[in-house]
Amino acid sequence: MGFEAKFMQEAIALAIQSVNEKNGGPFAALVVKDGKVIGKGHNTVTSSYDPTAHAEVNAIRDACQNIQDFQLMDCDIYTTCEPCPMCLGAIYWARPKAIYYASTKQDAAKAGFDDQFIYDEIELTPRKRKIHTENQMRKSAGSVFEAWASKLDKTKY
Repeated sequence: MGFEAKFMQEAIALAIQSVNEKNGGPFAALVVKDGKVIGKGHNTVTSSYDPTAHAEVNAIRDACQNIQDFQLMDCDIYTTCEPCPMCLGAIYWARPKAIYYASTKQDAAKAGFDDQFIYDEIELTPRKRKIHTENQMRKSAGSVFEAWASKLDKTKY
């Protein structure tokens, strides 16, 4: 179907509402399927005490609950800002067909939401990251993947 301005306008209005009324951040997102909004979300990080409660993640959760599926095939995501690394990962796991965003990550950085440090950290080896990260008990944890591999009634994703 392609980009439709009305959905981005709705996302922008939701972001403004988030700032003005809902004690949330200046971000919002919609999930659209077949020309209909099936999920909405705005940033609720501070109000829900949840660092993962970004607009895109909340919209994905809402849409998936509404359609009772863990994937958003044939859906479009409209978001008021270029997704951060966490949201981009969540979007890819949800597998929509398109992402449309308004503001850029540079625009967000100017407003005080700079996630460039996360992009930089992802590029580093674990031992070079700012948060101490090390691999432990890999051999023992292998049994988890062995159990998954042998499970006959699993739902693949």
